[in-house]
Amino acid sequence: MMLLLPSDVLHPRRADEHFADESAAARDAGWQVGLVDHDALVAGDAAHGVARLPAGEATAVYRGWMMTSYAYDGFAEAAAGRGIALRTSADQYRRGHELPGWYAALASFTPESAWTDGDGRDSFDEARARLGPGAAVLRDYTKSMKHYWHEAAYIPDLTDAEAAWSVAARMRELRGDDFSGGFVLRRFEEFTGAEARTWWVDGTCRLVTAHPDTPDRPPPAELPTSEPAVAVAGLGLPFVTVDLARRADGRWRVVELGDGQVSDRPSSTPPEAFLAALS
Repeated sequence: MMLLLPSDVLHPRRADEHFADESAAARDAGWQVGLVDHDALVAGDAAHGVARLPAGEATAVYRGWMMTSYAYDGFAEAAAGRGIALRTSADQYRRGHELPGWYAALASFTPESAWTDGDGRDSFDEARARLGPGAAVLRDYTKSMKHYWHEAAYIPDLTDAEAAWSVAARMRELRGDDFSGGFVLRRFEEFTGAEARTWWVDGTCRLVTAHPDTPDRPPPAELPTSEPAVAVAGLGLPFVTVDLARRADGRWRVVELGDGQVSDRPSSTPPEAFLAALS
């Protein structure tokens, strides 16, 4: 197995500092490590992005910063040109990375959602009507602006068209060129406590960790990963994360499914344990 990591911007022969411990742990475990230029990949210059990778037959897992599905498609194609097959295909990355790709499979475990194709007002209002009255949390296909909760994430009343659109417009402004796919409206559910991050390889939960936002708050021992297991396995995705949170009524819910390659590892989880689960 080869581990592909983003290179440091100032020192391109080294892994980005954020992933340096995973790089060292991988080398110690006997993995081959390759470096890619993340900035070039997201800019659409995939050939330059993979120029430092060795040529030869290998299967690789990427661990790095988020990129669009379009950029990942170019990344996978350019890597294949050097004989390196990404363990997660471009289609699999899109289905794991973007909410519309995984929502149907996990609909009974996650807040009800409606989304648009693009950022138009008319399609936003149509999605708002489909979800119906009540409160919602807004995001795009890949990310919310939860740190701007009241101005760009939380919609207290979906029937208030102008107030809802004000939140959407602000979220769109903040996301800028990173805006992905369209608006996603998620039925608001009240959660208690910290989220837990679970790591799934070929449909099996291999590791349970704290969420990277709360690395000092470990998940409870009774975390019910068996409940969504059949649905997650049915997606046929090689490496994903599933974030879980306890709802106010005590039921655990899926907050997010994401591609594991671009999901952050909490600082409280040793890289050796992480790589052992991944291999």
